Amino acid sequence: MAEPLKEMFNQAYFERLAQEVERAAPQVRRSALLKDLLSGNEARELNARMRHASNTLHQHLPRDFRKATMVLKKVAPRMPKGYTALLYPDFVGQHGLHDPTFSLEALKHFTSFGSSEFAVREFFRSDPKGTLKVMRAWTEDEDEHVRRLASEGSRPRLPWSFRLDAVLKDPTLTTPILERLRADDSLYVRKSVANHLNDIAKDHPDHMLDLLRSWDCTHLHTAWIAKHASRTLIKAGNVEALALFAFDSKVKVRVEGLAFEPKRMKLGDTLTFSFTMVSDSARKQHLVIDYAIHYRKANGSSSRKVFKLKELELGPRALVGITKRQRFIVFSTRKHHAGEHALEVLVNGNALARATFDLKI
Repeated sequence: MAEPLKEMFNQAYFERLAQEVERAAPQVRRSALLKDLLSGNEARELNARMRHASNTLHQHLPRDFRKATMVLKKVAPRMPKGYTALLYPDFVGQHGLHDPTFSLEALKHFTSFGSSEFAVREFFRSDPKGTLKVMRAWTEDEDEHVRRLASEGSRPRLPWSFRLDAVLKDPTLTTPILERLRADDSLYVRKSVANHLNDIAKDHPDHMLDLLRSWDCTHLHTAWIAKHASRTLIKAGNVEALALFAFDSKVKVRVEGLAFEPKRMKLGDTLTFSFTMVSDSARKQHLVIDYAIHYRKANGSSSRKVFKLKELELGPRALVGITKRQRFIVFSTRKHHAGEHALEVLVNGNALARATFDLKI
């Protein structure tokens, strides 16, 4: 099995961190810092380990917040990039709210090492107006990581973080950010803009669609954002979203022969399902085909998750065979439960076929 994610913050990582902190700030005793960093570490999960490290650094670094942050600015380039580098923004987010101007500039600096998307939300929640002003300036930055931070940090429903109630209530707050990034050259940024819009669509679908209609979607980058942003609405069969991309919600197709292999599965197995799509129309049809799995929950009810499958043009009276494989493995975001599961085939948001299979744990 793969090593647990929490092991990114393991003893070897903290030994190196303590060494680099002492190198940047000789007044810090490496042995004492390491002892406190490792205290109780085994019992903590991923983000709890990071938060404990953030608070421990606060105890050992200079008491002056700006001086402590400057130490971390020296440490960051000498340590690995990636998820563990979220430690530095977390330190700022937890201990720098009293100094927002300096802190936001520090988050801008740290975001290229990992991401400051979680930490910046602390400042957004504390002062939406002031933080948005800074974020709007970030949209003009040469660094794609900084531009992405403007969009990702202000997402109303960012996974693994608290929701931004101000944006949930009034999505126009972040419109200036999205407007400036709607044709960004960086795919990294465009993905964030699309996900931000998709968040908005869950609470304000009409606003999100109106915004897309106001954009020039003949631009390839903008068109990509618009399509990706509309994925939840398209999966749900939203008529206006389907029409925006020339998908007809009133399709004339049939799904025949939906079959599974195997019918009884266990964790680690790969489910293979296949079916035939048959057109009953005398015209060509533009179809977006998804599938939904109804996962069994502990209480016996089910939770529906929609997955993308493919888009295709189906000719008049034509048919096409489709096969898809999905492996059932343990994810940190989903716990599997034994029993009957269901799978639906969705075409332009319409559920056209359903069958069941069993999962053993």
